[in-house]
Order: sequence, then C-alpha cells, then structure tokens
Amino acid sequence: MKLREELPVDHHLATVYRYGAAFCGLVLLTFAGLGFADALSPFDTSGDTIAGMTTNVTLSVISAVVGCALLVGAVIGGNFASALNMTIGGLFVLSGFAHTFVLDRPANILDFGMTNVIFSYVMGLLIATFGMYGRVSSRLPHDNPYWRRRHAGRAAGETKAPALPGAEPRALARGEGRGPRDGRGALR
Repeated sequence: MKLREELPVDHHLATVYRYGAAFCGLVLLTFAGLGFADALSPFDTSGDTIAGMTTNVTLSVISAVVGCALLVGAVIGGNFASALNMTIGGLFVLSGFAHTFVLDRPANILDFGMTNVIFSYVMGLLIATFGMYGRVSSRLPHDNPYWRRRHAGRAAGETKAPALPGAEPRALARGEGRGPRDGRGALR
C-alpha cells in the first residue's frame, strides 16, 4: 500500500494537514531566527531569553531544521503531512519529558528552561492534533476515508444498499429508518 493511497488528493482533510504544518513550521522558524539573531555560542547555557524562552545556537539549528521539515510537509501535503505532523508532535512531547529531567543540570545542553518545556508540550500537542485531525476519533463520519478503510465491509455495504425514500444516508448508517415493517429488519 502506498502512503497516499487511501486519501484522495483533493480531500478537505489535506488542507488541515498542510495549514497546520505550515503554521507550526513558521512559528519554529521565527523562534530559530530570533535565536540566530542573538548569536550565542552553540552550547552556551547562560544566554538571554527569546520570546520568553532560553535558547542557544544548537537549539536554533534544531528549530530551523524541524520548521523546514514541517514546511516541506506542508508543500507535499496529504498523508505525508499528516504522518509527519504526528511524528514531529510526538517527538516534541517526548522532548518535553526528557528536558523536564535535565533542567538545571549539566546535561541540559540545549539550555531548556521551564518555559521551553511547556512550549515543547504545547507545540507537540498542537502539531500532533493537526496531524491526527480527521484520522483519530471514535465517531468519524462514514464518508471519511479513514473510517472507510477501517470498516471496509460496512463501507461497501453502505454504498451498495438502496436508499429508502425520505431517509438520509447517515440515518441509514446509524440503523434508523429500518425496521420490521420494511422487511429488512433492524441493523442491531
């Protein structure tokens, strides 16, 4: 199976993945640019704060690389952008956990402070949410390509079943409008 196979090219979810990746990438590139403008040494842990967070050149380089990766994902779009958003979002959350334990220790080579840790959690959850939008939910609509992929048998049955007069497709999917009087029985 190809990565982009299950989501149509023009599906509306691709727009969410693209804009989410682009927005978060631009935020990270802005932070990186401000860090480069401060021109600290690569592993200096006593620099000034940028936008309320501490930084050094190494953290600015990492932020720039991740921001560029998100912008590339926004350009490519589709399932690639979604998977990239979920991966980078998860890595941000893991980074927040890891840096919580190295605060005020010599192992804190990226000069993380508590605001950086909170930023990692928030940005990670935001990026991951953009990536998971429309993919992960207990109540996805039946026209969603991810629901159709997970429930291939039911999805095929819904497209083949004739519509009852006056019944909407979603009402039919929930089992409404079918009963003993129409000769087909209830779905449940």
